[in-house]
Amino acid sequence: MAKVLLLNGSPHVHGCTARALEEMIKVFSEEGIDTEVIQVGSKPVRGCIACRKCTELGKCVFDDLVNETAPKLAEADGLVVGSPVYYGSPNGTILSFMDRLFYSTGNIDKHMKVGAAVVSCRRGGNSASFDVLNKYFTISSMPVAAGTYWNQVHGFTAEDVEKDEEGLQTMRNLARSMSFMIKAFADEKAKLGYPEKETGTFTSFSDGK
Repeated sequence: MAKVLLLNGSPHVHGCTARALEEMIKVFSEEGIDTEVIQVGSKPVRGCIACRKCTELGKCVFDDLVNETAPKLAEADGLVVGSPVYYGSPNGTILSFMDRLFYSTGNIDKHMKVGAAVVSCRRGGNSASFDVLNKYFTISSMPVAAGTYWNQVHGFTAEDVEKDEEGLQTMRNLARSMSFMIKAFADEKAKLGYPEKETGTFTSFSDGK
């Protein structure tokens, strides 16, 4: 069975971000796709220190939720990253988590895993936060799923989000698009295989010229 991993970057387990993810989970269930939510925002996750030990160890040097999540990412067909907006950007905890998760899992092939970002805020900053989270996918050969508007909900509480009918509609459409992509990619992989991905070229201009 296909599986989608959902990361809740909010410190509130039952807050606005969680409500948005719940709306997606309902659709995934209807589509026959398994789901797992990982609560990130309330955990003590430190940022990457660029020690590059992960290239030797095959995992992050800090043995915490990042390393617990890595094998689940390897098995997942899709990844949803949800975050509240703090000062026009995603929650610092989810950014630290994503930096370390994506950098330390160079040994995990993310090619053609479907990615989606979901953000929530009271008023502004959603589109900027949405853009930041999508960059993790586009640098990792992960196709990005789209809804019918920016993947966002508005509200100060989960009860407020219930009133954002368009936001919840967008979550449902996003989950449907993601489900279709996961199934279509699996079907085409069985028939034709995934498209070729070139690697090995790394432009660093180390000669200083």
